[in-house]
Amino acid sequence: QLQLVESGGGLVQPGGSLRLSCAASGGTFNYYTIGWFRQVPGKAREGVACISSIGSSQRYAGSVKGRFTVSRDNAKKTATLQMNNLQPEDTAVYLCAAKSMAPSQRILNVNAQTRCDSGADFGSWGQGTQVTVSS
Repeated sequence: QLQLVESGGGLVQPGGSLRLSCAASGGTFNYYTIGWFRQVPGKAREGVACISSIGSSQRYAGSVKGRFTVSRDNAKKTATLQMNNLQPEDTAVYLCAAKSMAPSQRILNVNAQTRCDSGADFGSWGQGTQVTVSS
């Protein structure tokens, strides 16, 4: 089971950028699909972006497509969420999560590995990092 630690959150003005990082330990990183989710109090957790276990495909929520980019470095056991043109509605706690893939699933496209929506299929979670977009 992976242990995950997020970093990089903070306060940014509308139109600004932030780069979130997720550092993993305790497992074989490229056996896992990685997802970024966000949580606002009183609202359901939302899938933001997911990347396949080998990093060959990505999936984004419609609200962030074209502004956010998810990537991973399997050798360094890290995943990154680059967030550009941030807007107040992006304010949330951002969480990194990992979903274990069986050997036959590890080369699949991300769309076959996860729906990247609520995160209910992800088994390992970081503690989250706060992102606040405000002028």
